[in-house]
Amino acid sequence: MPEETPKTLNHFALLSFKDAYWSLSSSDRAQFHERWLSGLRAAAQKVDVYQVFPTEDNADILIWSALLLLENCDTATYFQRFARATNPYRAYLHLSTSLWGYTHPSQYTKTRSTQEIDPFAAERKPYLVMYPFVKTTAWYLMGREARQGMMNEHIRIGKQYEEITQLLLYSFGVQDQEFIVVYETDDLPRFSDLVNELRSTEGRRYTLRDTPLHTALYHPAEETLALWR
Repeated sequence: MPEETPKTLNHFALLSFKDAYWSLSSSDRAQFHERWLSGLRAAAQKVDVYQVFPTEDNADILIWSALLLLENCDTATYFQRFARATNPYRAYLHLSTSLWGYTHPSQYTKTRSTQEIDPFAAERKPYLVMYPFVKTTAWYLMGREARQGMMNEHIRIGKQYEEITQLLLYSFGVQDQEFIVVYETDDLPRFSDLVNELRSTEGRRYTLRDTPLHTALYHPAEETLALWR
């Protein structure tokens, strides 16, 4: 039996620190970081904290939380725990973006890709790029064989950039987008080349929306938060 993608929930929260945060002393900010991070880690199996500012101007950090889904209540339990961890600090934090979705086996490949991101990996690549994605209605009304042909082209190009890994999340019916596309890379210019090449594929005609795009920089969680101490 080929290895299948396990069912997981992945949540990306982009947050900024409010003016009230900067009225705290440095020691109080450090204490806040410790307590908040402890609460976030209690909510999910894996939590990573990324630097966003100054890659964009409306968020300082990105929280990536991931958990394996075993029970139907796991999604609700996670969001309850995330809220419980974050609500005491709402005076200091502004949540600008919240994107989440589920992993699902691809209908276009028979086996799990070796370029698939493991949300629970102990090590992360230096750069993460993430964005919501919506296909056109025409895509879904097209025959399966035609869609498979265009996806084969997409997959072929992606394999030429084997060092770039990807995670595709499904958000149908739970958020405005249909997918969340996540990439990890060691080389942003190389990643930009990949995106540029994919722009000229036939499947690009059927992209309705793939913005806003978020680029984040990885450091261990405590190091990321220390940038705002």
